[in-house]
Amino acid sequence: MLGPVILAASRSDKMRRFISAAPGTKQVVDRFIAGESVEQVVPIIEDAADKGLEVTLDVVGEDITTPEQAADARDAYLELVGRLKDLGLGTKAEMSVKLSMFGQALENGHELALANVRPVVEAAAAIGTTVTLDAEDHTTLDSMFAIHEELRKDHPQTGCVIQAYLFRTEDDARRLADAGSRVRIVKGAYKEPASVAYQDKAEIDKAYVRILKTLMEGEGYPMIGSHDPRLIAIAQELGRKAGRKLDEYEFQMLYGIRSDEHIRLAAEGHRMRVYTAYGTDWYGYFMRRLAEKPANLLFFGRSILTKG
Repeated sequence: MLGPVILAASRSDKMRRFISAAPGTKQVVDRFIAGESVEQVVPIIEDAADKGLEVTLDVVGEDITTPEQAADARDAYLELVGRLKDLGLGTKAEMSVKLSMFGQALENGHELALANVRPVVEAAAAIGTTVTLDAEDHTTLDSMFAIHEELRKDHPQTGCVIQAYLFRTEDDARRLADAGSRVRIVKGAYKEPASVAYQDKAEIDKAYVRILKTLMEGEGYPMIGSHDPRLIAIAQELGRKAGRKLDEYEFQMLYGIRSDEHIRLAAEGHRMRVYTAYGTDWYGYFMRRLAEKPANLLFFGRSILTKG
């Protein structure tokens, strides 16, 4: 099982330095990371809009150790909102945020993260877009869901993410599948112990389908985060059985992965949103993309062996 090994490497400073210096790293990172700055990602947003796609934007970076860094993360998202407003792209681009970036792991982290994310949610709402709270490891989820509930009091469109591999998620899905909710379901990309999460891929897939059925039969707005053709087909069938129109749920896929499928689903009339990450602190995000799919690791391995 390479996934756990790669996830362990994502927390190693030594591996960070090695991979950052490898000659082929930039080629692979550019496949998954849209740029380092807002200005570099703007043409990607505009191109997606021209193709009938929508995006959700993630300013990467999770190694926050001070309140000042958390405030900087907040300000990076506020800068992003300002650019979306200037370009008139608010309705085509939402934002995904990790509360670890907003100080969740620091002293009084719950209150700090809420205080930092609230102005981002407010600014997003002012330009007609939304924010989705990404799920991180299982120890952070009670705080994330509590912040999500608090934000929805004033901004009910605020979304959240649930992870199919966690045992708790079926109960979370039933609680969240209410009118007005926006819930992205993903398989999960953190190394979790067998005491809280399924370890077998087949069991994770079965849980994903059960949870998705709950969301489709509920009153909220499901967001299907998957590149798996079988799960995409199942989602379409569950949507039909639940009587949902094509604009009453959406698919989400990562920037740089299965781009042809993005276009195909949009052409069929589905809402298709591309999860687009950018920023300079790319390492943790990049390593989880490698852990999720062996083909990504093979692609990276070939690239770092290429000189020049």
